[in-house]
Formats: sequence, C-alpha cells, structure tokens
Amino acid sequence: MFAGAAFGYELIWVAPLGMILGVIVLSAVAHQTLSTDADPICAMKKHAGGFFAYGWGIAAILSSIIWQFAQYALAASMLVLLARQVGWADAPRWVMGLVALVWCVVVALLYDRSPRLVRVYENLLKAMVWLIILCFAVVVAKTGIPEPAKLLAGLVPHIPAERVIEGGDPIRPITVIVSGLAAAVGVNMLFVYPYTLRRRGWRRDHRTLARYDLIFGMFVPYAIAASLILIAAASVLHFASPELFAGKKISPDAIAQILAAPDRLGPGVGVWVFGLGIIAMALSSITMQMLCSGFACETMFGWKRGTPLHVVGTLLPAIGVLGAVYWSEMAMWIAVPTNVVCGLLMPLAYVGFIVLQRSRAYLGEDRPGGLGGVAWVAGMIVATLVLLGGLGTVIVKDGPGYLQRALDALGSSSEVSP
Repeated sequence: MFAGAAFGYELIWVAPLGMILGVIVLSAVAHQTLSTDADPICAMKKHAGGFFAYGWGIAAILSSIIWQFAQYALAASMLVLLARQVGWADAPRWVMGLVALVWCVVVALLYDRSPRLVRVYENLLKAMVWLIILCFAVVVAKTGIPEPAKLLAGLVPHIPAERVIEGGDPIRPITVIVSGLAAAVGVNMLFVYPYTLRRRGWRRDHRTLARYDLIFGMFVPYAIAASLILIAAASVLHFASPELFAGKKISPDAIAQILAAPDRLGPGVGVWVFGLGIIAMALSSITMQMLCSGFACETMFGWKRGTPLHVVGTLLPAIGVLGAVYWSEMAMWIAVPTNVVCGLLMPLAYVGFIVLQRSRAYLGEDRPGGLGGVAWVAGMIVATLVLLGGLGTVIVKDGPGYLQRALDALGSSSEVSP
C-alpha cells in the first residue's frame, strides 16, 4: 500500500522480484532437504558450521517471539473495528487480544493431533485472505488505471525520484525498494519450510513438485496479490485522492475506511471483508510463528514433539499478546533492535545454505553442477546481498533517529521519577 501511495505504479516490479529471490533460496532448501532427508539444522551444523546453524535458529526464535506483538496488535485492532460494526462500541483491545491468543494456541496445539482439522482451518484462512485480494481487484476495476503507460513502465526495474509530501520528510525510494525486496521471505518461513516438506512425507521423488509448488503456489499468488494491492493504492491514494496520503504508513483501519467508500466497495463489504481478511492474515502469522518456535526449540534444544517442553517452546511467542494493548509503547524498544538483530542473523542462514548447496560431502551426486548450478548459487548470493542491503538501510535510516528517541524517552522518564 505504502509503495503505491507514495510512488504510484513505479515500484510494481519490487514485490515480484523480491519473491523471485526468495523462491531461489527456498528452492535450494527444498532440493537439499528432499535429496538428503537430513534434518536442516543438523545438516547445517555438520557441513557449514554451528555458527550458521545456531544463527539461523536463534533468529527464528527471536523473530517468532518479537513479531507476535505487532500481529496481536493488528488482530485486536481489526476485531475491535468489527465489534463496533455490530454495536459493541467500547470493545476492549485486551479482550480481543485474548480471543486471538486462545484461538491460535488451540490451533498450534492441534497441529500434530488433528492434521485434517488444521488443513481445513488453513484453507479457510487462505480463502479469507483471497477475499482481500478480490476486494482490491474490485477497487481496481471501479477506479480504473489512470495512467496505463506508467503501469507498463513500472514493470521495468528502476529507481524513481524522491517523493516529497508537504509538511513531511522526503520519502526515499531506495528505502522502500530494499525493504520490499528483503521482506518477501522472512526467517520464520525459511525455518518452517524444510520441516513442512519433511512432515508432508515428501522425498527425492518430489523435488520437481516442490519447485512447481514454489512457483505456482507461492510466487504466482504473491505476485498477483502484491500487484493488485499496489495498483489499487496507486489508483486511489496517488492519482485519484492524493490528499488521503500523509506520507506515513497507512493503518489497517484507514485502509478499511478507504475501501468502504460508496464509490468503491461500500461500508458493509469494505469493512467486513477487509477486516476478516486482515484477521486471517494475523492469525495465520501468529500460528506459524508459534510452530516455528516449537520447531526451533525441538531441533536446537532437543525438546521433542509431544512433550511438555515442546509445548513450552511452541507457546514462547504467546507473550506477544501484550502487544494488543501495549504495542505503541513497546514498538520503539523492540521493533528496531529486532530488525537489526534478525537482519544480522538472517544472512547467516542464507550463507549457510549457499555452503550446503556447494557441498559435495552433503549432497554428493545431487550437488547442482554446470551453468545451472552456478546461476542458482549466484541467485542465492544476490538474495543475501539484498538482505544485507536491507539491514544497512535500516541502520542508516532508523539508527540515529531511534537512538535520539530512546535518549529522549529515557530523559523524560528520569524527569518524572521522584
């Protein structure tokens, strides 16, 4: 949404390219996992080094815990919005946070006990998310594409000029580009993916299927969804009603109200469909992060599935429910440090997989060779450099301001102390 509102159609190429880089890495992970049937963490520890393996695992656990705060804040915000639609005007955020917590804990603990029920739940969440995409498609159809030539030009990678909003700071396109490229595949997805393949029972015969699944099950839907969202945001907030964009990130509540305009989706469909879709995305992320934490604790600390310790590992991120009420106060102290720490550790995992991709001791005859193998590794290196670029951007852009805000906050707290 932000990229479309700030730069129109000029950055439509970013999200698909970011996912392509992610798919390159994930396809290597699938190739390694299905060729050897080895535990990914154990394989990385043995053939690449414990430094890379533990860096990957620690990043997975940290990000699983920390980013739950924001997901609970998002889920609670949308649940409060929908509660108001049915007449509960003063619905407490903490109650909605607890609703999300109970739901996700039940689903996470049922993951091993009732795979069929979990599959139904996951399909329901996917359907709700696709309803959001349909909403944006309808918005695009109703508003049209004001500048078709610019849309076509936006498919070609380039860096547009800075956007200056009156009364605000300049919006740097390179920041938006690097963030978009680096955000397509997160550390949680990278950690859960190989274990998901193993739990499906996939083996070497499924390697081609895994590649097709990444292309048609991940890349194509993501590219369609990201493009529709950006086009809708550009059509409404950049071309038709630029006064609605203040140069800052757009909250989900504001997006719901924009979609609910009479000339778009209308108040009923706009709020309900979008709200339910956002809730589905938040609940899906919370559940995945719980599972990721459980997987990581199982492989790193030996907390076997089905034991009380594994339940503890799975529920470590549940503390994130505090974000439903306190995220605005906690964000300054958590978000930027987590971005930096996980940003430092995530490339370690990528480098570890690059080492594994070139390891004959690990892959044997399954090690990719020839020009195809070289191109594959080159793509993984590019993806790693993009991640490092994202980290550098966060440090350069947010570091000084973060330190200043932290010092100001500490100064204010010391002034009010007796």
